[in-house]
Amino acid sequence: QVQLVESGGGLVQPGGSLRLSCAVSGISISINPMGWYRQAYGKERELVAAIRSGGSTNYADSVKGRFTISRDNAKNTVYLQMNSLKPEDTAVYYCQCPIGFGYWGQGTQVTVSS
Repeated sequence: QVQLVESGGGLVQPGGSLRLSCAVSGISISINPMGWYRQAYGKERELVAAIRSGGSTNYADSVKGRFTISRDNAKNTVYLQMNSLKPEDTAVYYCQCPIGFGYWGQGTQVTVSS
């Protein structure tokens, strides 16, 4: 059974950093693309960052230079390092794999506030 479990969210001040983790079971992240999405309250879900099996990445313009997606194949875990956080980064962050019907984690809340 495929499961994606996010962790690492919380409350952080503007300018601070967080690292989100997505522990994956049932599929290998080394041969599949993975992504991070976020959904702010009352807004649509948007793609934040993606990584392909070959290691190439892409980012939303709003997070370029601040966020980094990476993976640890041995741990079958995907990460999102978030630096220089802004209040507008406040959202529920979701881990996703697009294969098959698509797989989503349950989400983890990130709140950026002073």
